Amino acid sequence: NLRAMFYMVTPNETTFEKLEDVPNYVDEAIPYFVLMVFLEGIILKLQGKDIPRINDGVNSISHGLLSQMHALLFRSFELTVYVWIYEKWRFVDLPWDSTWTWILAFIAVDFIYYWFHRFSHESNIVWASHQVHHSSEEYNLTTALRQSLMQKYYSMLLNFPMAFCVPPSIFYVHQQFNLLYQFWIHTETIHSLGPLEYILNTPSHHRVHHGRNPYCIDKNYAGTLIIWDRIFNTFEAEGEKVVYGLVHNNGFWNPVYGQFYHFLYIF
Repeated sequence: NLRAMFYMVTPNETTFEKLEDVPNYVDEAIPYFVLMVFLEGIILKLQGKDIPRINDGVNSISHGLLSQMHALLFRSFELTVYVWIYEKWRFVDLPWDSTWTWILAFIAVDFIYYWFHRFSHESNIVWASHQVHHSSEEYNLTTALRQSLMQKYYSMLLNFPMAFCVPPSIFYVHQQFNLLYQFWIHTETIHSLGPLEYILNTPSHHRVHHGRNPYCIDKNYAGTLIIWDRIFNTFEAEGEKVVYGLVHNNGFWNPVYGQFYHFLYIF
């Protein structure tokens, strides 16, 4: 499961015929989330950097808990609809046990994520949900847990077209891995990953994405592969020191209000 967080897995060990056989990798990774948050604090201290503020970390975790409590009620909805589309409307039968199917699904899930993430920033109604994730003025592993209640309803609409060809079990595997990969890149402890910076989304690239500096706005939407940003001209390398948060920071700590206040602003 720790390897899954870094997408360091093989098709053979993560390919399943039935959806119900797919492990819940995200839930199983929770102990690693906790361990890595504490480890990050120690490394930051050793590096002479500021450690995360407790109030900001608690706020991020509170948002995460709200999103997960909501998911308990609706977790199966997206997969149920996905399976229905796949069984009724798929136009090709890709072999579930093929390495090529696994690779295709990896690319498809990441490609769709790029466009959903970009849409989340360029559409005000979707940004009303996604702004939750950007509302922290700090950047650390707890920031990755700061998630929206409503965002899932938008992302599933872009995921459903994959049901016309990608088997549900393979889709669910990569949907989880794509999410897990994005946890560990929320850190300032890692400066650069060398040549991998050209291909993968990294802490450096994602720091830019979370910045409110003018050069950071609407850049680096990648999930796992940064190549989408390079192809579609939304890539920006880390330059001047990044200042984190919203362009207009909300200035309050109430996580419930934080989930919905931008909707009130719109309407």
